Amino acid sequence: MPIELKNVSFAYQGKYLANENLNLLINDGERVAIVGQNGAGKTTAVKLMNGLNKPTEGDVFIDGVNTKDKTTAQIAKTVGYVFQNPDDQIFNQTVISEIEYMPRYFKLEEKEVRRRVDRAVELTDIKKYLKKNPFDIPYSIRKFVAIAAVLATEPKYVILDEPTAGQDRWGTHILETMIETLGGEGVGVITITHDMEFVANNFKRVIAMAHKNIIADGTAEEIFWNEDVVAESRIKKPQIGQVAKALGLPGQILFSDELVKAVP
Repeated sequence: MPIELKNVSFAYQGKYLANENLNLLINDGERVAIVGQNGAGKTTAVKLMNGLNKPTEGDVFIDGVNTKDKTTAQIAKTVGYVFQNPDDQIFNQTVISEIEYMPRYFKLEEKEVRRRVDRAVELTDIKKYLKKNPFDIPYSIRKFVAIAAVLATEPKYVILDEPTAGQDRWGTHILETMIETLGGEGVGVITITHDMEFVANNFKRVIAMAHKNIIADGTAEEIFWNEDVVAESRIKKPQIGQVAKALGLPGQILFSDELVKAVP
């Protein structure tokens, strides 16, 4: 069930060009990070993947079906999108009602609603907040409420927009465990983020964007050790990579165990 962008351009209000001639294929179960400076076109690109944006030119296909022929709600069954700011997504009065909303919208049987909600709650570790108003809990937890609401639709792909922003080590650990679990179930995860440590630790494939387009697509090592790509996309190497470079160590080092082995 691939996501495919073919010669896709998008202009806001038909004037401001945010993406230009994107060509991209994301296969079943892939974990992909999209990186680049603000204004590179990352958010616009991922919103094209779930129908929040429809191409000005070109086509987006989800499992061979053109998104122009589907509503965003229909596409959400396959590609779920978690906003950077949970306040742009949450609208129910309790955490539990927020998570239940889409399964009930799809008119699922009560047993199936309960199963999906329980699974989403377990993956995000928010059980103790279920009866609370989402706006009475911390921002970092609210982000997990938004994630749980998307997970309850059981999409084949989950898009996470800046998921680690505002998170502490516990929150990042929950995210990483969740991504690993979803990957084991064949669910694809796509993230846009400025957290390069998070990228290096959790994503095999990294897409760098600049100037409204894709400038590089490869492994974390290939992207972070290509100085031209790092400069053009205005990203930073993960800290371990920066240390390795400063020490003049050989190899494309991104992790602490690699650093220890490389130090003479």
